[in-house]
Amino acid sequence: MADAAFQIDAKDLIEGLGKGLRVIEAFDDDHPRLTPSEAGSRAGITRTAARRYLLSLCHFGYAATDGKQFWLTARVLRLGQSYLGAARLPRLVQPFIQRLSMASSETVNFSVLDGHEVVYVARSNSPRLVSIGFHAGARAPAHVVTAGIVMLSTFTDTALDRWIAEHDFSSHTPHTVHDTALFRDNVLAARALGYWVTEQQLDLGLRGIAVPLKDRKGECQGAIGMTLQMQPLTREQTIERMLPLLQETAQALRPLI
Repeated sequence: MADAAFQIDAKDLIEGLGKGLRVIEAFDDDHPRLTPSEAGSRAGITRTAARRYLLSLCHFGYAATDGKQFWLTARVLRLGQSYLGAARLPRLVQPFIQRLSMASSETVNFSVLDGHEVVYVARSNSPRLVSIGFHAGARAPAHVVTAGIVMLSTFTDTALDRWIAEHDFSSHTPHTVHDTALFRDNVLAARALGYWVTEQQLDLGLRGIAVPLKDRKGECQGAIGMTLQMQPLTREQTIERMLPLLQETAQALRPLI
């Protein structure tokens, strides 16, 4: 999305580009292969238009087909990699979360909110032999990860209510919060605290803790967080040991963004 401060004239837009990107976004874990009809339905365009976009993607190497179904190729990864390679913020954050990872002996992630999903754009692995958490480029529903809660906590009440009304509160574990009133209460609690902790919302046995990353103007630009095993630390010990490190890192970054 373009910066809100910059207004784009409608006559300068290429509507076909937007439709082509929606066709790419129509593919996901549950829909790895699509017919033109299915792609059109998911992208909000006609079957005929979807078929032309899919064939164009095949021509340029971004998709393949057996004549009936279409699927994306690895070339699509170049689109996301272009952001990870060119975006200033992930590169700026990387050395800070690297130091945080060394100080905490835990995996640290920096993530941003993309609509209703959290996208992890930078990661610093734990010094431990086995690290957990999300790799760069991974996505997760915002309601089940700590980073999503803390980023939503910076929304106005009106924006938060609109987001909740449009969100799909799917369950991933028996502990997933899918009651909208309870979820809203959690977000407001995170707003008051300035951080949040989730447990077993997306994966059993895992706990997350995160803080929002704000710029010099106080606007949220993402979240810095950790994913930890539920043991050996209790929830209280996690907050006591990890929260000051996360807050220190976010505070150190604030004057730079």
